[in-house]
Amino acid sequence: AAMWRALAAASVAPARAVLRARPPQRAASLAVSPAAGLADERVETRVAGLSPGQPVTLRALAAGDRGCLFQSCAHYRADSRGELHLDTDASHGGDYTGVEPMGLFWSLAPAAMERPYQRLLPRSADAPMKVEVLVHEGHSPPGAMPGPLVAKTEVERRFMGPGVRRVRLKEGVVRGSLFLPPGDGPFPGVIDMYGDEGGLVELRSSLLAARGFAALSLPYFDFEDLPKVMKELKLEYFEDAARFLQRHPKVKGPGVGVIGTGKGAELALSMITFLPEVVAAVSISGCTSNTVADLRYGDMTLPGLRFDMNKVSVSDTGVFDIFEALEDPTNPANSRCAIPVEKAEGHFLLVVGEDDRMWKSSLYAELAIKRLRQHGKENFELLSYPGAGHQIDPPSTPFCPIAMDRVLGVPVLGGGESKAHAHAQEHSWGKIQEFLRLHLG
Repeated sequence: AAMWRALAAASVAPARAVLRARPPQRAASLAVSPAAGLADERVETRVAGLSPGQPVTLRALAAGDRGCLFQSCAHYRADSRGELHLDTDASHGGDYTGVEPMGLFWSLAPAAMERPYQRLLPRSADAPMKVEVLVHEGHSPPGAMPGPLVAKTEVERRFMGPGVRRVRLKEGVVRGSLFLPPGDGPFPGVIDMYGDEGGLVELRSSLLAARGFAALSLPYFDFEDLPKVMKELKLEYFEDAARFLQRHPKVKGPGVGVIGTGKGAELALSMITFLPEVVAAVSISGCTSNTVADLRYGDMTLPGLRFDMNKVSVSDTGVFDIFEALEDPTNPANSRCAIPVEKAEGHFLLVVGEDDRMWKSSLYAELAIKRLRQHGKENFELLSYPGAGHQIDPPSTPFCPIAMDRVLGVPVLGGGESKAHAHAQEHSWGKIQEFLRLHLG
């Protein structure tokens, strides 16, 4: 027994000596600044206290409105000082590669155990989106169990800027939320509309208000006492909204602007065409013909182009591709559906993703430009983004190439490649604000 004790002591002693000789591990630190900021602004992410060249996985975690967990990850190596700076250091793998300071945010996607095809886009501007950022040892692939945690922090992405006021609107038949910047104003006025998912979507309006615009988030069906479904639309509703905003004491005038995505973009084109109050229109992924629901204005009716469900294809995984399904606006039989944009006195900004798979928004922008030029007009700008899909939102909004359609209840292909789409969102957001300031004063 004494011999075994002596042997054990002999083997433990060198191990103790090695442990004593190892330099103490520096505690890693993670800083993301600003820790609480607007959802459309960049953050700066730094990690310090790593070993030189140490491989780490950075992860982001966030919860959606309905409790769905979203996550992203990227692989990095510390520099010779044991530091990482996402503004200058490249990701070598994970959900994106290259130097992408906001990559962890725009690549957030439903976790493996969650239902796929969900969007991380809160509809209300009230609550900030909380994102946990974590640093793990080693390189772990997306969806795998990460290595030991070495640092973490929480970031708040806010949609309501400091001092922004929201006024819930019930003005005649018009409904919505008016967001007013801090201060006395007056401010350039903008109406903001989303697509055929319906309801009230406030996020872009609240961010526009934080950037100095009086922004009216305007629902047009499936909200409060508005019609539940989009069967027929009356332009008088949108005219009332434009006149309300134009006459508001905090709005500059003389004219107002309008920004829309999808069906909202198409309505924006109709508004600037027929309503003198509207002098600037931003069309994001819009069609230059009226679609789905007939649009009436006084005695005039623009019939809606229809979708041919026989032209919808469904993949083996159950994803619907509706790219070819909308009736052809260039067919002479559909000429009555065309929005006569050449009648507009104001200015257009057409924003399209060249990989939009929802419908042919690049073609529709070309048709609008051709129509304007045929009438001697150059009152437009085109922002056309290779690799971008349908839903071009404010910067760092998570990319969602396939999304569950609220009306159809099935996943629909929107198109796009994540990095190209993210860059399109960042670039277009600045250009949209420049355009609106230029033409609204």
